[in-house]
Amino acid sequence: MSIRRASNVLQIVGFRSRPFSSWKLPGQYHDASSNATLGIHVFRCPDAVGIVAKLSECIASRGGNIQSIDVFVPENKEIFYSRCEFVFDPIRWSRASIDEDFAKLSKTFNAVKSAVRVPFVDPKYKIAILASKQDHCLVDLLYGWQEGRLPVDITCVISNHQRAPNTHVTRFLERHRIPYYYLPTTSGNKGEDGLLELVTDTDFLVLARYMQILSEKFLESYGKDVINIHHGLLPSFKGGNPSKQAYDAGVKLIGATSHFVTEELDGGPIIEQMVEQVSHRDSLRSFVQKSENLEKQCLWKAIRSYCELRVLRYEENKTVTLLLPIYCRSRLVHNHQLAQREQMSVRQIFYVC
Repeated sequence: MSIRRASNVLQIVGFRSRPFSSWKLPGQYHDASSNATLGIHVFRCPDAVGIVAKLSECIASRGGNIQSIDVFVPENKEIFYSRCEFVFDPIRWSRASIDEDFAKLSKTFNAVKSAVRVPFVDPKYKIAILASKQDHCLVDLLYGWQEGRLPVDITCVISNHQRAPNTHVTRFLERHRIPYYYLPTTSGNKGEDGLLELVTDTDFLVLARYMQILSEKFLESYGKDVINIHHGLLPSFKGGNPSKQAYDAGVKLIGATSHFVTEELDGGPIIEQMVEQVSHRDSLRSFVQKSENLEKQCLWKAIRSYCELRVLRYEENKTVTLLLPIYCRSRLVHNHQLAQREQMSVRQIFYVC
């Protein structure tokens, strides 16, 4: 970890007095012994002086404590983005009061987006998974969900391919009582009316190698986010069996992209991308396996980032993915002047990598 020009910031936010063993990593949401509960807040508003100061004051005034904050202000654009993780005592700061306090902050800065999530209190996101014939992404999500590593509730699995009753996917779904719906599609009927009826009550959709194009009409009717995954062999290798085409062409780098679905085919805002090198030593089998592993990891990471409020829309076709924590102690920011200095330091000179 490198810290540049940060000595004054350390004195403000209390790094020197805070041992490394006391830091909590993302995902360590709840401390039963201290009754501390994790909250997550994301913010997008016109840029102004003092936003971080007011955010710190809002949390500290309720006895809360900021654990990490990531801030982004695009160059030459007066837009402020932030994601903050904080801990609080739910007895002193109720869930309803949290919403009220951040709503006031949102109004103060004319925020375009202000969202709060308390993972141990709020319901998990409800999702439906759409998949076609290939199972690798679907199976990976199902087993991750079973192990509790995917913070969602899977309401159903929908496919345009029928699966035999004794396959591992079918048995898994039956064992966990997850409905499976087979919606056949043709060139003239994509079954979107039935699909819309099945997914109306979900929070977002996941396309786990679903090889059908969702129409603009469906996307407008659904009105919520849809996350897709595709391999990184497009547009060079189109049509059937792109992995073999790429293998035969001797490519040296493969990848996967997870993105939001829009009416433009595979053109929505990118959430996550991953790459891996391949070589002449790879067989077709190992080549395909590496490609599929990338797809699974990339989709998994995109869903986690989305559920943890790390992904914010940026401009028309980009995203801001707030992942790098900048640790600070809000209770040490005890007056307005000091808070102003802390806010400037975080945004201008303090970067942890």
